[in-house]
Amino acid sequence: MANTIPIPCREAFSDTLLECAEKDRNIIAVTTDSRGSVMLGSFAQECPGQFVEMGIAEQNAIGIAAGLAACGKKPFVCGPACFLSARSLEQMKVDVIYSNINVKVIGVSGGISYGPLGATHHSLHDIAVLRSIPGVTILLPCDVHQTRKMTEILAKTEGPVYVRMGRVPVPDVYSGDKVPFQIGKANLLMEGNDISIIAAGEMVRIALDAGLLLKGKGIHARVIDMHTLKPLDVETIREAAAETQAIITVEEHNIHGGLGAAVAEVVVQSHPVPMKILGIPDEPTVSGEPSEVFQYYGLTGEGICQTVQNFLNGVEMTTCRKQSSGVFLSCP
Repeated sequence: MANTIPIPCREAFSDTLLECAEKDRNIIAVTTDSRGSVMLGSFAQECPGQFVEMGIAEQNAIGIAAGLAACGKKPFVCGPACFLSARSLEQMKVDVIYSNINVKVIGVSGGISYGPLGATHHSLHDIAVLRSIPGVTILLPCDVHQTRKMTEILAKTEGPVYVRMGRVPVPDVYSGDKVPFQIGKANLLMEGNDISIIAAGEMVRIALDAGLLLKGKGIHARVIDMHTLKPLDVETIREAAAETQAIITVEEHNIHGGLGAAVAEVVVQSHPVPMKILGIPDEPTVSGEPSEVFQYYGLTGEGICQTVQNFLNGVEMTTCRKQSSGVFLSCP
């Protein structure tokens, strides 16, 4: 069933992790003075023997989690994405990923969730950094239903995983009893052959809203939920490039190195088409509530709808073209 009142993905995660931990005593929650941020208060109360509070010590948390995993435990390290993906990057890379240790790193309040706190608390780099390290799975759930399904799967999955989720309540994309989720396999939310909109994480609902607005204007957008950034669903991207006129990606991340870059790496090597990457520009990010920041950068249903219309007009004016040899030349 759909939620009548939106709730944050972090709440769905903590509730589901507690349910899994009550059935599997090897599941351990490790937190960095962030049980409030991650909403792990009930977990600490109900399963005190499976809860480790490290304080503000992200590097120690990752190292201890690696040790717990080496002893057969299933640790979930939970804390703000901005700190876990930067301050403890060395430990994630060496102790967890290179060692192929069964540690799940859960970065909450990702992207610009901490908007008013400014750039120090934004995590607009995490996907770019971790995507370049071989051996890690990267997941961005889009709503509470997908988060629940993902958490249940992760509790039974081996290997290093980084999950990024936001802080604020999010509207539903899926219904509770029908959530397709397979690691490495994107979900098609809307059919269309005019343009593909590929989004990840909490941008998916906004991309879907844009798709619905475009449909009302006679533009049929293919909307794709790319919940797994690594391993990437290359086949779905290739199909989108082959079957639609252009591709737009939407992400709560710097425009360099994230979802847009990952999609472009596939497109340029398989079926070049005009592309546009929507996200946070490579500049000092404005501060404000998340909705205000999204509005400022055009990351709303209406903003994406307008961008798509402008972009398709440019494509139709043949600023993108191929030579007879099939070499891709230019893109607006």
